Amino acid sequence: MKNYENYTRQYHLPPEVTHNWAKKAYIEKAPVWCSVDLRDGNQALIVPMSLEEKISYFNMLVEIGFKEIEVGFPAASETEFTFLRTLIERDLIPDDVAIQVLTQSREHIIAKTFEALRGCKNSIVHLYNSTSVAQVEQVFRRPYNEIIDIAVTGAELLKEYAEKTEGNFRFEYSPESFTGTDMAFALEICNKVIDVWEPTPDNKIIINLPDTVSCAMPHIYATQIEYFHNNISRRDSVILSLHGHNDRGCAIASTEMGLLAGADRVEGTLFGNGERTGNVDIVTLAMNMYSQGIDPELDFSDIPRIAELYESSTHMHIYERQPYSGALVFAAFSGSHQDAIAKGLKWREENDCKYWDVPYLPINPKDVGREYETDVIRINSQSGKGGIGFLLEQNYGYTLPAKMREEFGYYVKNISDVKHKELSPEEILGIFTERYVNIRTELKLIESHFVQRNGIEATVTIEYNGQQRVITRSGNGRLDAVSNALKESLGLSYRIVTYTEHALQQGSNSQAVAYVGIENDGKIIWGTGIDDDIMSASVNALVSAINRLSA
Repeated sequence: MKNYENYTRQYHLPPEVTHNWAKKAYIEKAPVWCSVDLRDGNQALIVPMSLEEKISYFNMLVEIGFKEIEVGFPAASETEFTFLRTLIERDLIPDDVAIQVLTQSREHIIAKTFEALRGCKNSIVHLYNSTSVAQVEQVFRRPYNEIIDIAVTGAELLKEYAEKTEGNFRFEYSPESFTGTDMAFALEICNKVIDVWEPTPDNKIIINLPDTVSCAMPHIYATQIEYFHNNISRRDSVILSLHGHNDRGCAIASTEMGLLAGADRVEGTLFGNGERTGNVDIVTLAMNMYSQGIDPELDFSDIPRIAELYESSTHMHIYERQPYSGALVFAAFSGSHQDAIAKGLKWREENDCKYWDVPYLPINPKDVGREYETDVIRINSQSGKGGIGFLLEQNYGYTLPAKMREEFGYYVKNISDVKHKELSPEEILGIFTERYVNIRTELKLIESHFVQRNGIEATVTIEYNGQQRVITRSGNGRLDAVSNALKESLGLSYRIVTYTEHALQQGSNSQAVAYVGIENDGKIIWGTGIDDDIMSASVNALVSAINRLSA
């Protein structure tokens, strides 16, 4: 590819490099979560949310369990200011939730920010200024000591305004574009801010280290975070926070490694909405922890509902393959995958399994509000007999014999291939019913009676090609007696090779379903019968098979 030589490896390793984080196998506990959907996420929308959409979204974030929610940049616009005042004046903020607002290190902006926060029970004032080599050299064009002065001045102003404004205030500082900053300078500027705020273990501050424009591999971010974890002043009074972006497609990995490296907190958005390629996706992060037995302390047990409100509020679309939340992430079209899933689920029914370990399903779809019947086994030309049989059983209660399931599976796959489309469960049931169930074409059974004589004697009244006849024959059972009567009367040659039956549904109103396979010239023809009476269902299945044989 042309022009690759125009790019360089952009990363800033700290003066002291340790990799202790790499020795950890998993994240041990949930971080403090801060949603920035209503700030980072909202500012990235083509059409930002309306006031009422923001309120609905805020309420959803509270329901999910967020205790810190960044709601905007109140000094940036009247809309942002009004939203914040609405939350406070309508008393929409629960007592255990802190709202967070962003401000630059300019006095008029800070003054407006505290005016917007007046009377807030719990708030975090988030101060930031850019510190990256590119920003300092190209945008500010100032010496590094003046960049430190910007941060220190802002920190002092936050203390001053907090003391004279009604409300509860905590402080956060971000050296924006942290990952593109010289690490020794980043540590210096953060420590200068810490010296101004003088945090204690009982009154902690947040130092947020954003991967504002991701420019290096995830392990570099973790190494930078570990350096801060080991060297920042007053570590026991500092909440070390991460803020990832997805420019390299690595936001999840960078954040997980950053947590292993000692971070305490994560800022991100639902489904990864945000500038450019987006912020880190908190849904995926939380569910990754969940899938390893860690309580994420966020409730994503109804992802379809959350996704619906997200899409209606943001007018963004969740990609079908988005981890955990996409429409197709649990879908199995492949025959071998469907077979393995069906057998895995059956294994769980038969065994007392403590842990989830079903092939191709990293978590139980039901845990996030999804269903096996509609979200897991999906039928198209790539599907297998196991998946199609599983769908009929899970959705409609049919347990087909293995050979019948195989024949029907190939038939359904061919229909899907010809139509070049996925088939819904309803369509598959319709195909099954039309092909096999209670078929009454040339042959119709009017009634049957049985007596105990020479085994079982059956007297059946049939209609064949419009003409009625009555036949009496014996057999070693009721179905065998009816079969003998039909074979002799119609001049047919076949033998019953498979017969199974079961209740179609639970309860007193359950129907019986029977499956009959008859062999003729080496080929098995299948029929299915349904009736309130099991014997009638069995005879209906046999008649269905004979009609299919005649056809």
